Amino acid sequence: MSMTAELISVGTELLLGNIVNTNAAFLAQECAKLGLSVYYQTTVGDNPGRLKAAVEQALERSDVVILSGGLGPTQDDLTKEITAEAFGMKLVEDDHTRERIQAYFDARGTKKIAENNWKQAMVPEGAVVVDNDNGTAPGLILEKDGKTAILLPGPPGELIPMFQKDIFPWLHQRQPETIVSEMVKLCGIGESSAEMMIADLIAAQSNPTIATYAKTGEVHLRVTARAEDEESAKRMMAPVLKELKVRFGNHIYTMDEHVSLEDAVVGLLQEQGLTVTTVESCTGGLIAGRLVNVPGVSEVFKQGFVTYSNKAKRKLVGVKKTTLREFGAVSDKTAREMARGAVLVTGADAAVAVTGIAGPDGGTEEKPVGLVYIAAAVRGQTYVQECHFTGNRAKIRESTVAAALTLLRRAVLETAGN
Repeated sequence: MSMTAELISVGTELLLGNIVNTNAAFLAQECAKLGLSVYYQTTVGDNPGRLKAAVEQALERSDVVILSGGLGPTQDDLTKEITAEAFGMKLVEDDHTRERIQAYFDARGTKKIAENNWKQAMVPEGAVVVDNDNGTAPGLILEKDGKTAILLPGPPGELIPMFQKDIFPWLHQRQPETIVSEMVKLCGIGESSAEMMIADLIAAQSNPTIATYAKTGEVHLRVTARAEDEESAKRMMAPVLKELKVRFGNHIYTMDEHVSLEDAVVGLLQEQGLTVTTVESCTGGLIAGRLVNVPGVSEVFKQGFVTYSNKAKRKLVGVKKTTLREFGAVSDKTAREMARGAVLVTGADAAVAVTGIAGPDGGTEEKPVGLVYIAAAVRGQTYVQECHFTGNRAKIRESTVAAALTLLRRAVLETAGN
């Protein structure tokens, strides 16, 4: 049976929303990799009474309590003191930590060290002290009566490397099971459709499991297996992953959790030896921006046009005056001419173009807010898609970008054999 873990994030600034609690997301993901079952997450301010209550409650119901924040030199940094009290441990000075604090400030040329910094050299007697290579507050591991508390510094630049280098291996040795996950990322299909296609697999699942997550213009499927080791878990997942490939085919753009849709599109263009140009009206450069996020995109990205006005559509990519007059800027024909014109003007192998009404104004009964036409011209073939998006202006534009990348990918794949 897997151990249970609980996360406690300490800091009034988290409660006020002054900073985003990225530590909790990171630690939850790491606990999942370790096979730890996380049932509770708590955020508590720098208040001794409330922090003590949170720690005591967590120790009652969980095997491992991971606390982040509140280890600094100031008076309101109380995580160590409160947790030591809960474990019945007194604080003693750790010579090794004191030497490291001295070395930390010496390396920075600090001649006078504020007295309160030495507070960080006080540790619970009997605790395991974890060196902080990126700050002054050490991490701490406290154990008593089958319960464990792990104290980590709050700054992510200190917490993340400490956890990866020291805490993860320490926990890994004590956890009898491991959880392994694989992500299958889909585009060009909605969440409800994707779920229907695997309803039988979900109904019959026990171990491994499949969970669906909706993203803008994408669906992610996380396949998770619990086993005694990573190799066994991967063997358990293999037939499920194979079945997902059969069912979703080219809708799967990657099975690598760290690959984004734009990464996959740029990789496909590189693989096919194609260059691309973007022509954007309602998205105003967002598609180009997503592509340029990808390292190495300069191999394939020719140019990006923002043709917001009708005049720009005519002058930059050769949309005909008659097309704009008869069909309007937001039309199948205009999108088609934008994409084809971009290929002609730049000499690119492919182009993707968008024109639409992002709102909140500008919509009519015939052409409502959210109507977007996307065109992809690849290897002499042109694909056009009419889309109807909902939400505010930002959401419509974001949805358009995802749909444009998806259509470009589809066009490249479908013309690859021609």
